[in-house]
Amino acid sequence: MNNTAMKIKNLLSKLNLKGILLILFGLVLGWIFFHHAHTEVNTGNNNTEAPVITTWTCAMHPQIKLDHPGNCPICGMELIPLEHANIEADTGALTMSEEALKLAEIQTSIVTLQQPVKELRLYGKIQADERLIQTQAAHIPGRIEKLLVSFTGESVQKGQLIAQIYSPELITAQEELIQSQKLGELQPAIFEAAKEKLRQWKLTESQINGILTSGKIQSVFDVYATVSGLVVSKLVNNGDYITLGEPLYEIADLTNVWAMFDAYESDLPWIKRGDNISFTTQSQPGVQFRGSVSFIDPVINPQTRIARIRVEITNRMNNLKPEMFVTGTLKSELTAASNSLVIPQSSVLWTGSRSIVYQKLTGSEEPAFKMREIRLGPALGTSYIVLEGLNVGDEIVTNGTFVVDAAAQLAGKPSMMNSGSAGTSLASAVNMKMSSNASVQNAVYTKTEPSVNSKVNKKTTTQEVNTKFKVQLTTVYNAYLPLKNAFVKSDPAAVNQEAMKVSTALKGVDMKLLEGAIHMKWMNELNKLTKNIEIMSENKDIQAQRAAFAQFNDAFYQALKDFGLDGITTYYQFCPMAENGKGAFWLSEMKEIKNPYYGDAMLTCGETRETLQFQVIH
Repeated sequence: MNNTAMKIKNLLSKLNLKGILLILFGLVLGWIFFHHAHTEVNTGNNNTEAPVITTWTCAMHPQIKLDHPGNCPICGMELIPLEHANIEADTGALTMSEEALKLAEIQTSIVTLQQPVKELRLYGKIQADERLIQTQAAHIPGRIEKLLVSFTGESVQKGQLIAQIYSPELITAQEELIQSQKLGELQPAIFEAAKEKLRQWKLTESQINGILTSGKIQSVFDVYATVSGLVVSKLVNNGDYITLGEPLYEIADLTNVWAMFDAYESDLPWIKRGDNISFTTQSQPGVQFRGSVSFIDPVINPQTRIARIRVEITNRMNNLKPEMFVTGTLKSELTAASNSLVIPQSSVLWTGSRSIVYQKLTGSEEPAFKMREIRLGPALGTSYIVLEGLNVGDEIVTNGTFVVDAAAQLAGKPSMMNSGSAGTSLASAVNMKMSSNASVQNAVYTKTEPSVNSKVNKKTTTQEVNTKFKVQLTTVYNAYLPLKNAFVKSDPAAVNQEAMKVSTALKGVDMKLLEGAIHMKWMNELNKLTKNIEIMSENKDIQAQRAAFAQFNDAFYQALKDFGLDGITTYYQFCPMAENGKGAFWLSEMKEIKNPYYGDAMLTCGETRETLQFQVIH
């Protein structure tokens, strides 16, 4: 029994040892297998690129950058993906997508050295050469029996019979001549004095000899033209009594004429005697006339604030007629500033004390722009000389500068209104609640249909606007009314002056009082307002001014509808004949029609299309 127990115990010991060995062997194999697999997985993970960070942005508002898809918190457009692996190194730069650049029509150009040429647009009229205007006087006192040149504009030639005069004094002088003839041999001095008296009255030798030969006294005498030209003024009529030397006609020789241009004080430094001017007329489109400056008025007109510039033109074909409107171009080279940096006017924004441009940065994966302050030299019409702030080869925004600046403001980047390195970011706009039902605005719009039986449409409302902003916009409206009245008077010089006042009022509107969607609305309208008011303030052609006025009114009307005024009632009026039959609108403080697009020519043409009434802000 004991032997048997010992054998069983030895057997169990051997089995336990083998089992332990098998278990250990299995563990080793498992560790080797799984360790190898884990190594392969890690190796595969090391070869895989890091996941791309996807940012979602708005094509119209690139400053919005979210880490998830959705709609733009400003305009409501669907966000688009924008993939990038790095973050902007320059925190002052504004990054925009290629799609946003195309939608905003942003264009850039390279800054280069150019020969500065100042181009002036001058407006004026054709006038007769004052040196060639002569007066046809009556050398015989008496009564006009007959005028053979009876209307203004008639052409006369030297020696042409132009009038017949009955003169009692001449009858007496003829009697004296005949009596002195009888005493000619005895008193030759008296006879010669009688003939000289008739010569002083411009009677010819043949007329005097005819009186002496016939012995008859003439009661009516002929008057002959002493000059050739066009009658520009007829000063007498049949039956008038005239004295010795009284003028009958003003006759102008139009073979040479003057083109008289208006030059403002700011234009005068660029104009000197001898400068060449080319000009055109409305009656002969495409035909260029040329001349040189022969005289610059030394005195500024105190009412119009202009000086007259004279250009002498040969007019043998009589193509240029007095009082004809002309548009001239004068180019003046700035020899003292040769090879200067020149940039387009459209690339510059002003804040009153600063001039800025937006430079496109190099080396970034996406288009990036950064504000640059510059110092400007003289204006060259549609461009400027840059004195400081840019270098040759820099790439700047030349079209869409205002859009880039608006995006920079919303993104809290340095901009026209924010010169600091940081501003208030729109990151908080991500969580901004955009209510579809805007609060009621204190404006009532009554639309009047052009039919006889007018009807009133429903009242419309706009979004809630800061009251200070509406007060500032009311200042713009008050400056607008004199501008509209200057158009009614068809006075381009007054339009220039009043447009400058409107421009100043626009600059006084603080866009920072608006936020979110209404801020972007104002940016859009302000761009149109600024562009067209600049044309009206600089252009001296009333037709070009009126074309810009029509565009300005479209944007201004929309701004009033969007933002409102302080206690104003204004009338939105329409002329169907303006803009070559397309029609154009304007705003007026009175319901009575006074058409700014035609002035006195069609003063009452038009109708009131809408009445806008704004309540007083308390």
